[in-house]
This record gives sequence, structure tokens and C-alpha cells, in this order.
Amino acid sequence: MYTPVAADVAKLRNITGAGMMDCKKALVEAEGDFDKAIENLRKKGQKVAANRADRDSHEGAVIAKVNEDNTMGAIIALNCETDFVAKNDNFVELAHELAEQAVFYSNKEEFFASDFHGMTVAEKLIEQTGLIGEKIEIGSFERIEGPFVGAYIHAGNKIAAITSLSTNVDGSVEVAKSVSMQVAAMKPIALDETMVSQDTIDKELEIERELLTKEGKPANIIDNILKGKMQKFYKDNTLVHQAFIKDGSISVADYVKSVNSDLKVLGYVRVSLT
Repeated sequence: MYTPVAADVAKLRNITGAGMMDCKKALVEAEGDFDKAIENLRKKGQKVAANRADRDSHEGAVIAKVNEDNTMGAIIALNCETDFVAKNDNFVELAHELAEQAVFYSNKEEFFASDFHGMTVAEKLIEQTGLIGEKIEIGSFERIEGPFVGAYIHAGNKIAAITSLSTNVDGSVEVAKSVSMQVAAMKPIALDETMVSQDTIDKELEIERELLTKEGKPANIIDNILKGKMQKFYKDNTLVHQAFIKDGSISVADYVKSVNSDLKVLGYVRVSLT
């Protein structure tokens, strides 16, 4: 019976990212043939993935990454079934690696088809499902570009955000991080009032109009009251108008301008497990 040496097991582990015992077993079954051992690990993953396809993968790690010159960023949620797996160091490390790769692909399909240590990202997810024994998948994929982008990952890897700024100036690193922290914590629905969908506006107006009518407000003044209500709605729910979490006396837009008068927030992306 073939008995793999430690060096061969380590080599297969480096290639696939699988656990030591899984690699040893795969090599024994393949009688030392590395290609066959890799194929065995993938087949195991496919079988487990098929059996767990209907499982709820609501746990995981949300990771944000940006490229070296801070012009592109991506967030992925690597999902699993249990918090135990989500907190595993190897699982979190894999999420970081995948997020680093995601930065360079414009959509989820291209990312899934890209090469990841000798297999596609899609194949890696299937392999990990087999090795871990839980449904492993990419639950979210968000990407953003800009003159300067910066990221923030909330403690526990459950929420992450990336902010795009108008230019790279002194202080951009801190501004992008602070605004991304704002996005993570306050969950704005849009950058500013011009970016709020008409459906959202119409729904909010309908709710407020109904409440004012029930309160007995005269019909001829309701429209004026609604203007004020919507201004408050935009202040509470759009990023640049929200009160800055580090100084509630100023808005996010005012904070950004205080660092550099030419600096503006162009956009953001946010991913959360909840």
C-alpha cells in the first residue's frame, strides 16, 4: 500500500488548500498520482456540494480589498453554514485571498472563471464544500473604481464597505476609511438625494401623507410639511447628508471638505451578512 511522505502531503496541501489528512487520504487513494489526487478532492467536493445545495449558508466572512494604487476595490461575502466555520482562521484567510483576486474582475462570472491556484474560483468553492462539509459559496460580490478608493472591515468580518473619492490628496486614506466606517455603521440608502430611487421617494411620501392626514392636518399645508419631512429623510438616509459618526455636529460632506475643499465622495459599496 502506498504511503505518502510528508513532503508530498505538504505539496498537495499547498496546491489545493485542503487539510493535511484529506491530502494524505487523496494521495493514498491515487497511489501517489498528484493529478488524480487533486481530481479526487474535487470529486469529493462535488458530491458534498450536491448533497448540501439546499442548505442555508447565512454565516461567513465579509472581506474588502483594494489594489496597490487605491483605484479599484472589491468586497466579497464568503458564506458558510455555521459561525464555527466562519471564525476558522483558514476560512478567513481564504476569504481574504478570494477578495484580493476579486478586485481585478468586473463581475461575478469573470471572477468565478478566473484561475485560483490551479483551479477556477468556482471549483475552489466546490472543493472547500467537500473538505469542510458545509455549503461554501460567494454570497455577495461588489466592486468599485475611482480616483481613490479605501476600505473598512468591521470587527468580526460581518460588514465591510469601500468608498470612492474624487482625488488622491493628503488625508484621502483616513477620509476613505472614516467614510467607509460611516457606510458600514449607518447603512445609507444612497449617496445623496439625487441618487434615491423614485420608488423609494414615492413610498416615503405616501406613508408621510397618510400619517399627516390621520393627524388631521389641512390638505392645503400637507405638501409644505412633506417638503420638510423629505429633507429630514434625506439627512437621515443619504450618505453625504448624514451626521458624521465621529462628530455629530457636522455632516459627512462637511467632514470631507474639512480635509480638502476639492475632495468629494463619488460612491460607495457595502456588504453585510445581515
